Amino acid sequence: MRNWTHYRRKLLTRRYWLMPGLGIKRWLILLGFGAATTGLGIVYLILLLRQAGWLSSAVYNVLVLRFLPVGWRMALPLLLGTALVLWAVIRLGLRLVAPFRRPDKMVVESLYDYSKQNRGPHIVAIGGGTGMPGLLRGLRPYTHNITAIVTVADDGGSSGRLRDELGLLPPGDFRNNLAALADDEALMTQVLQYRFGGSAGNEKGDLQGHAFGNLLLAALTGVTGSFDEALLAAERVLALRGRALPSTLANVTLEADVEMEDGTIQRIVGESAIPKSGGRIKRVYLNPANIRAYPPAVQAIFRADLIVMGPGSLYTSILPNLLVPDLAEALRCARAPKVYVCNLAIQPGETDNYTVADHVSAIQQHTPTGCLDSVVANNNLSVPSHTGGGQTVYVQPVGLPPTAPEQVEMILTDLVDEERPWRHDSDKLAQAVMDLLSDRRKT
Repeated sequence: MRNWTHYRRKLLTRRYWLMPGLGIKRWLILLGFGAATTGLGIVYLILLLRQAGWLSSAVYNVLVLRFLPVGWRMALPLLLGTALVLWAVIRLGLRLVAPFRRPDKMVVESLYDYSKQNRGPHIVAIGGGTGMPGLLRGLRPYTHNITAIVTVADDGGSSGRLRDELGLLPPGDFRNNLAALADDEALMTQVLQYRFGGSAGNEKGDLQGHAFGNLLLAALTGVTGSFDEALLAAERVLALRGRALPSTLANVTLEADVEMEDGTIQRIVGESAIPKSGGRIKRVYLNPANIRAYPPAVQAIFRADLIVMGPGSLYTSILPNLLVPDLAEALRCARAPKVYVCNLAIQPGETDNYTVADHVSAIQQHTPTGCLDSVVANNNLSVPSHTGGGQTVYVQPVGLPPTAPEQVEMILTDLVDEERPWRHDSDKLAQAVMDLLSDRRKT
């Protein structure tokens, strides 16, 4: 039974060779035409040698197959030549792609997926933190033309230490997104997210708490001379199916005006300190404010077929990107649909008691008019809040705020990961995003 299933699968995958856009059939036809032209030249050479008397009658008769009927003289060389050409092409192809093959896929499947994904839409994702990698993970089967624009305001943990000690842009959010875009994500995620513990006899070693991915980006920065060149090098080293770009190369600090319980407004400095302030966030700022956006990030926005903001921490992952003036202006002017993916659950210390409308209102408050076309939010609240060992507090799917422009569309759908309800299901989210893009293209 197993052998029959295996051979049936191999037979079904043969259909990929006939599908348009694979980029194989045209070259096979050209190869066949070249072989036929070469064969014609060999025939003329044989005739020339015969006329010059350099070939004996016996050798000539064997070469032209005179001992066979006329029909077989044509059919046999054609059949044999075609079979040899195809066999050589198949063996050569297997040999060339052997280093890049996956054991669970046939060559033609890999070629088809690669061709399909390279022709996929250009999608820009804006955010950071742990939310956006789930989106990138879901989009990879649809396209390799993915650009993640990542915040550089992180100042906590391993990223904060490297930022203070080496003057490096915080690599943590980049590490998460690089892992999600890697070709072999399962292995790369384990490697890049690996955190060093204390050394023997030294519970607080120099490497303790550092993620390997952060150290890799720090090393590549030292080798290449700049953080953006380090990201380009990481693309090659990790065989990424997309790219991650900083929203700016400036060394920025995130600050927030927070309303405390006694009604006073305090200015909180530092991305990691804002959620711990104990008050309600009113507005966030970048210091310095007038910084330049990273030019490739702006170019990606203008080339995009779809721009997705989120999911991720509203005030500390998404909005810091949108506070970069050039990037916000590019977003306003971009012709691509601009969609905000609202979080599934509230983030304690940052979005307590927020509804979808509150999230959208915060986006509008911090961005120019015209930066938002659609909002995608979860409406499946049926998964028990204690599932997965947590205590999820769902963001209620209350509609758009009264200040939202009429053209902003609200899309409610099931996005929840039923094993971890505080996170989006990557496949559901990607399908919702691709459906939105398809609908916009039709209209």
